[in-house]
Amino acid sequence: MATNPRTTAKSKAIFVCGECGFESPKWMGQCVCGAWNSFYERRVEPGGSAAARRGTLRGAGAADGGAGYAAAQAAPLAGVEAGGTRRLDTGMDELNRVLGGGITLGTLTLISGEPGIGKSTLILQAAIRLAGRGLKALYVSGEESPEQIRMRADRLAPGGIPEGVLVLSATAIETVLASVADERPDFLIIDSIQTMYTETLEQAPGSVSQIRVCTDILMRECKAVGLPAFIVAHVTKSGDLAGPKIVEHIVDCVLSFSGEKSRDLRLLTASKNRFGTTSEVGAFEMRENGLAEIQDLSGCLLEGSLGQASGTIATAACEGTRPLLMEIQALTAGAGSGFPRRAAIGVDNARLGMILAVLERKAGLDLSGSDVYVNIVGGFRPEGTSSDLACALAVWFAARGVIVPAGILAIGEVGLAGEIRSVRGAESIAAEAARLGFTRLILPQANAKIKTPPGISAEGVSSVLEAISLVFA
Repeated sequence: MATNPRTTAKSKAIFVCGECGFESPKWMGQCVCGAWNSFYERRVEPGGSAAARRGTLRGAGAADGGAGYAAAQAAPLAGVEAGGTRRLDTGMDELNRVLGGGITLGTLTLISGEPGIGKSTLILQAAIRLAGRGLKALYVSGEESPEQIRMRADRLAPGGIPEGVLVLSATAIETVLASVADERPDFLIIDSIQTMYTETLEQAPGSVSQIRVCTDILMRECKAVGLPAFIVAHVTKSGDLAGPKIVEHIVDCVLSFSGEKSRDLRLLTASKNRFGTTSEVGAFEMRENGLAEIQDLSGCLLEGSLGQASGTIATAACEGTRPLLMEIQALTAGAGSGFPRRAAIGVDNARLGMILAVLERKAGLDLSGSDVYVNIVGGFRPEGTSSDLACALAVWFAARGVIVPAGILAIGEVGLAGEIRSVRGAESIAAEAARLGFTRLILPQANAKIKTPPGISAEGVSSVLEAISLVFA
């Protein structure tokens, strides 16, 4: 009878934190990094030899006499050949944009989002399009039955599901790896990582140790055979990734799929990408037959009528290579109690507080007895500070009850002295604004010399007060 390597006297147990990697000879409720219940068990050879503590994953070489890893040697960086990364075209331009031009071979991509937001729809749609070009995609589901996946696929591929889309209902990572070895797919999907487990651990699926070890096994296997894989992950009520934080460090790319369930707009962003930028945004619209790509995201975010209500003005931000125009709204009302309220959607609350302080001290606007509400229409949350000036103008004119003339777009960072600082991408923002019919662009003086297309004028300002005066000049 074979001996179980986990119970033999030749090995001992150590406990490793799934969040920070701290090792302890005994299990701890709270790690030194502050994480609770994050420890998982690891078996090592007596003496804690370095070779044993590297792990014994399937497929490791034996060139070093059975230790599992060949001896490594340092080499001059200048002598390393720099080869280009090979990518797969997903057939979805918006997904390719966020990934940096397509799926890089041998990478592990984590995609997270709220339940029902469309994560499974997005990756199944990508698998169908890849299979339509003669590639093979393996969809591993630990939550849904093959019949449920077929029902979704029928909506996404009304013309027929390609033969290259394979489905496997399994939760054991060893079963998944065996299927990968037999089928040799070009693309792998794990839905979801919280349902996976390895037989080498006793913990239940979804535990910190199971998620961490299964992800590590997948990463090593994908790297070894050059297989790109997507793994779906759940999120907590606060929107954070469920499971150990170290999983985000293991994978190559971390994507977030978000949107409001009351609206059809879905946004795909990357918080980590080893083979591309993290500033790109992909836009989709949820329809009955799947996700449709939105090429004109600015037009979608500016669907309202500007210039018809006080406290409303257009602004813009450069997200990666794409300039995005959006509508920012502000509303002021008498405080019902002695503590005025400040609420913002799409704008950082700390940033809003700073802008209100600048308006009070540098522009003479007293909001001590007023509630202030600021909203970026569409639920979009731009990165950077290019919307500061528009936020300040929206609050000012909302408090004064003045309607901003149509055709004006404002960008710029507001400093504590009330000055307007430069922003990046001003020239591409001007071109996008002209395409959508804007005629005036109020921007920092440092960006005023940009080349503008016909039909729009660039007007530079150096302070918030100057911008307020220029709106009605």
